[in-house]
Amino acid sequence: MLRIHGLHKSFHHNKVLRGVDLDVEKGDVVAIIGPSGAGKTTLLRCVNFLERADRGDMYFDGTHLDMHRASTRDMLAIRRRTAFVFQNFNLFSNKTALENVTEGLITGRGIPPRQAEDIARRALDKVGLSNRLDYYPAKLSGGQQQRVGIARAIAVDPEVILFDEPTSALDPELIEDVLGIMRTLAHEGTTMVVVTHEIGFASDVASQVIFMDEGLVVESGPPRQVLAAPAEDRTRQFLRRILPATNLVV
Repeated sequence: MLRIHGLHKSFHHNKVLRGVDLDVEKGDVVAIIGPSGAGKTTLLRCVNFLERADRGDMYFDGTHLDMHRASTRDMLAIRRRTAFVFQNFNLFSNKTALENVTEGLITGRGIPPRQAEDIARRALDKVGLSNRLDYYPAKLSGGQQQRVGIARAIAVDPEVILFDEPTSALDPELIEDVLGIMRTLAHEGTTMVVVTHEIGFASDVASQVIFMDEGLVVESGPPRQVLAAPAEDRTRQFLRRILPATNLVV
C-alpha cells in the first residue's frame, strides 16, 4: 500500500535520515521505536511532506513519487490520503473541539459546513468526547486534547494515519485513554504508522515493529521477533535500558 525507499534527510550538516526504507500494507499497525534523535519524527514528517526529503522514492497504491521533486499538487494529494496526529496536539486555541475537527473538513476538503459538522460529531463521539463539543482546548485535559487530534484525523477518512509519539506529552494517568482509542482503531483495521515509546502497546497491537537509531533502520519484523528476541545488539541494548524490569527481551 505504502512503500518508502532510500529516504535521506539532512538539516544543514546533520544527517537525520540515511537511507530509510518503510513498507506498510493495508491494515498494518507499524510501530517505530528508538532513542531520541534517531530520526523517527522526521521520517513521519517526510512521509506526509511536512518536510521535503533530500532523496527518496514513495510508492502509494502503485503511484510513484520522487520525494525530493514532488510537486505541490503531488504533496497535497498524499496529504489528502493520510492524516497526522501530532505529539503536542496542534489544536487551534480559539476554536472549540467541534470547530477544530470541522476546520480541516471545510477548508481542506471543501465539505459543506453542515455535512462537516455531522462528520465531526461522529468522530468526536468515537473518541468519547460527545459531551465536550463546545469546549476550547484550554478547558480540556491533555488526553482530551489528543483525542480531539485523533478525531480530526479519523474525520477525513484517511488511508493511513501517522501518529507522532501521541502520548509523550500526557500525564501518565491519561496515556491509557489515548492508547485505548488507538487499540480500537487498530482492531477496526485502520492502517497506522506510530512513533511511540509505549513498548507494551507496540507488543500488543503492532503487526510490525521498526527499531531506528542514528537515522537508520537497525531491525524490523513482528513484535515477537524484535521485542522478544531481537537479532541486533543495539536493539537489545535499547530495550534493556527502557525495560529493565520486564521479560520482553530474551
